[in-house]
Parts: sequence; C-alpha cells; structure tokens
Amino acid sequence: MDLLESIKESIIGMDREKVVELTRKALDEGIKPEKLLDEALTPGMDIVGEEYEKNIRFIPEMLMSAEALRGAMELLKPTLTKSELSKAGKVVMGTVEGDIHDIGKQIVCMMLEGAGFEVYDLGIDIPVDKFVEKVKQEKADIVGMSAFLTTTGLRFPEVVEALQEAGIREQVKVMIGGAAASGEYAETIGADGYGANAGAAVKLAKSFVGK
Repeated sequence: MDLLESIKESIIGMDREKVVELTRKALDEGIKPEKLLDEALTPGMDIVGEEYEKNIRFIPEMLMSAEALRGAMELLKPTLTKSELSKAGKVVMGTVEGDIHDIGKQIVCMMLEGAGFEVYDLGIDIPVDKFVEKVKQEKADIVGMSAFLTTTGLRFPEVVEALQEAGIREQVKVMIGGAAASGEYAETIGADGYGANAGAAVKLAKSFVGK
C-alpha cells in the first residue's frame, strides 16, 4: 500500500496519530499538500461521509475521523498556498443565535476543509449581522447555518433576509442543517439547500461551486 492510500485508510480507520505521522512523512518526501488533499484526505473523508449516510458508522466515529483529518490539516495549512486552501471556495459557517449545539457543525467544517474549502467557523450563538458581516468581509461563496432547536431554526430566514437587504444574496449560496432544518424548510425560507448530515452537506457545497 502506498503512502497516500495508507493515509486515506488511516482517516477511515479513525487513527489520528497514524494520519499525522504519515502526513508528516509524505511532506518530508516532497509530496505536495494539494496532492495529499486530493488523493488521500478528501477521498478518505468522502468514504466516511458515505458510510455515515448508510448508517454504517455514527457520530462518535465521524468525530474521530474528523479529528484525524484535523491533525493532518494542521500540518498542511502552513504549507498550503492561499489558492490551494480555497480552491473549492469559501464557506462561512455558524450555529445561529440562541443555539449552542456544535458537534455536527464541527464535523461539517472539518470535512469541508478536507474537500479543499476555505472555512470560516464563526462558532455558536451567532447573531444575524455576524453572518452578513463575515460573508461581505471574505466574499464567501457559501454560508452554512446550523440549528438544533425548532425555535432557533426561525433564525434561518432572518439571515436570508439580511443577506437580501445587504444586497449580497445573489452572490452567496445558503445551506442549512441540524435537527431544526429540512429540505422543505430550506425551500420555504429561500435557502439554496439542506444538508441532512455532514456528508450530504459537503456534497451540496461541492454542487454549489460546480465540483
């Protein structure tokens, strides 16, 4: 098994230590960071996402694979050029105001990074204006919002409306996720799509940028 395949298998196998060790070795051997992303890290997380969708693995296992990916990304980021890091596009992510649920969003953020997106994770309990401000500042391609509670899910349309009022709605794709979201709700509020889980969210983001 070659080095790239071993890294991919270690991502799938949730072995952070091994992923970091092999990624460091690959960089020492002169393998380009972009090649590592395209041929090892992203394919590994794609398989993890597919297995999650099929109920072969669950959130704790997703988190462990995502942590393994984070370990590799920490090594890659200093050596990635800005163009390589954002080759897929820029994404602003956040859990809406009043909501402090974070695990699902974290997994999505890590998987998006592994897929080559430049991700700005605003965190939890994010007011409407912060989403708009960051989208403007970074000229983001996508804004992703998460909400767990039905009450906080009401913030989704407020963000969509605020983007409209700021005159930037046409420049950015809006996706929603979390227990308070659904495909039907996304359509109702004028969002561009709904990610039922982390794997689906990454696929959706890729579709937005023509990947």
